[in-house]
Amino acid sequence: MATKKSEKDIPNEQIEKEKKPATAKKATKTTAKKTPAKKSSSKAATDKKTATTETKTAKTAKKADIPQEEAPKTLNKVEVKLRSVARLQSVLSAIDKIKTLRGELPLEVQNIEDNLAGIQTRLDNYSAAAKALSTSITNERNKISSSAELLEKYRRQLDHVRNNREYDSLSKEIEYQDLELQLSEKRIKEYTAELNARKEDISKLKETYELRTGDLAAKKGELDKIITETEAEEQRLLKEAKSLESNVEDERLLKAFYRIRNAAHNGLAVVPIDRDACGGCFNRIPPQRQLEIRLAKKIIVCEYCGRIVVDPDLFAEETK
Repeated sequence: MATKKSEKDIPNEQIEKEKKPATAKKATKTTAKKTPAKKSSSKAATDKKTATTETKTAKTAKKADIPQEEAPKTLNKVEVKLRSVARLQSVLSAIDKIKTLRGELPLEVQNIEDNLAGIQTRLDNYSAAAKALSTSITNERNKISSSAELLEKYRRQLDHVRNNREYDSLSKEIEYQDLELQLSEKRIKEYTAELNARKEDISKLKETYELRTGDLAAKKGELDKIITETEAEEQRLLKEAKSLESNVEDERLLKAFYRIRNAAHNGLAVVPIDRDACGGCFNRIPPQRQLEIRLAKKIIVCEYCGRIVVDPDLFAEETK
């Protein structure tokens, strides 16, 4: 029919326009099909990256959990010396504590022994004085007997006097011997009184000596009991102290240590810092001085009491 148009009659431009939207639709469909594939590939890549990072973090965490051995701390010579004297101080302080457990018993025993020695010397002196007095009394008695014999002789001679000169000389001799006799009797009285006093003193001293010997025996028994209880520990500490003395290489430091220890009333030659102060005399230490003590680069003594001051951590480590 005339109304229908054939494809030949339709212009080429209109055919191309109709074909173009169809091709555009196909292209959009293909791109829509391709885009989800790309997205899935990118997700897989990111998942792989996260997995690798998680494994790395897990490995690092495991490494962090494994305790690594710390490198040994190197000590300088001064710190080694300070540690050795601090250890020696701790051992000697333990020995001092054992000695303080005995209390004043050693002093009491020493005092009693000294008292007994004094009493013994006084007894010896009194006995020697009594012996001398007794000998002097015997001598005076001998003088009295000799004077009495001479008096009898001179009195007999008076009956045979020839002249006044002989009479005067004999009378003078009689008078002299009479005075000697009286003096000897007086001395005998004095010596006997002194001898009796010495004998009384000797008896009293003997009584006190016996009492003090009893006290000494009791105190020595108590002291020996305490010594037997602590003897083993004390011997062990003394051996340890000797070994520590040999470990201290610096002889000057060791001599200074014992000099300070003997001068201190409590036997402390090495003390730590206690509340920003010296642990011996409790005088304040400046912060800069405290820093130097903690560094342990040199041996520092307290400028007030002369004790060796060390770091409290170091002192605590060595006195465990």
